[in-house]
Amino acid sequence: MKNLYCLFAVLMLAACGTGKQKPMETPKDQLVHRLFSFAETGAIAYGHQDDLSYGHAWVVTDWENDPLERSDVKDVTGHYPMVLGFDLGGIELADSCNLDGVPFGLMRKAALKHIERGGIVTFSWHPRNPYTGGDAWDVSSDQVVSSILKGGEKYGEFMLWLERAADFIESLGPDTPVIFRPWHENLGSWFWWGVRLCSALQYKELYRHTWLYFTRERGLSNILWCYSPNGPIEPEEYMSRYPGDEFVDILGTDIYEYVGPDGLEEAGVRFGTQVKSMLTALNVLATDHHKLMCLSETGLEGLPDHNWWTDVLYPAIKDYPISYVLTWRNAHDKPGHFYAPWKGFEGAGDFKNFSEKEDIVLL
Repeated sequence: MKNLYCLFAVLMLAACGTGKQKPMETPKDQLVHRLFSFAETGAIAYGHQDDLSYGHAWVVTDWENDPLERSDVKDVTGHYPMVLGFDLGGIELADSCNLDGVPFGLMRKAALKHIERGGIVTFSWHPRNPYTGGDAWDVSSDQVVSSILKGGEKYGEFMLWLERAADFIESLGPDTPVIFRPWHENLGSWFWWGVRLCSALQYKELYRHTWLYFTRERGLSNILWCYSPNGPIEPEEYMSRYPGDEFVDILGTDIYEYVGPDGLEEAGVRFGTQVKSMLTALNVLATDHHKLMCLSETGLEGLPDHNWWTDVLYPAIKDYPISYVLTWRNAHDKPGHFYAPWKGFEGAGDFKNFSEKEDIVLL
């Protein structure tokens, strides 16, 4: 698969204008070039969700005065994750904290601190259900998306939600490039924007409308847009709700390992096969559409396999030109809900070995 790096590099240089004869003009261009350089050289940046906000057994409380130097990843490896993930769920209601209890003030400070250190920041968004009042996982109605599109009864409310989300990203500053990954895992049906909850046309309109508001109406040119359906799926299905090349910079996918009745070993084999299949297809699509690619969410909850990093994840991703891989969060208030080791965890050594691989990049 690495023989595709050169082809991928040529296409990305042509598409992004990142050749030596054309200097970087915007912060977004610079981040595109940086992510592209990872893929070109076969390097993969490692990312972790909410890493500076809390960890397995700690949480930032006085965020205004906290130096934000604590990190479960850093405690184990000596380095911060290169990519730091956050979620904007709750911003639409003007809440002070997101759906996982992270104050938006802390999120802003942590994002800016991480970028100042040389890191990369990505935002997902699990907004509430504007039609029913439930959460993002409330799939009790298939009228939600139609209600927030132009002409729908919730259109005005949704525009306010977009305004609040855009306000937050704007508050980071025009020279702060970030990745934004809205309406993710859209080919499942566990979110109100999922495949059984709206038509393909409605989903595309939702994504494009979000892009147009942020980019055209608000002038936010510092955002890289990531389209990230859940996998594994066939290429045709992946593209069935693709909003179009104009609206996407990165092709991503979310794939987790789940342990079934057949046990942990078989789960790892199944996960590896699924990831390789998905990334093989994604590599072709990214090349054809001149896009970057990533494994936007992944992980094994609780890490019962203490060699998961070097025996399962690394072999699954090492041969593909993904710019980054992001594992989910280490909840401080749910002991079994973690996706990265912490200092003292029995499997921490394997994670450190993973982090020291020549092609894995931390900060």
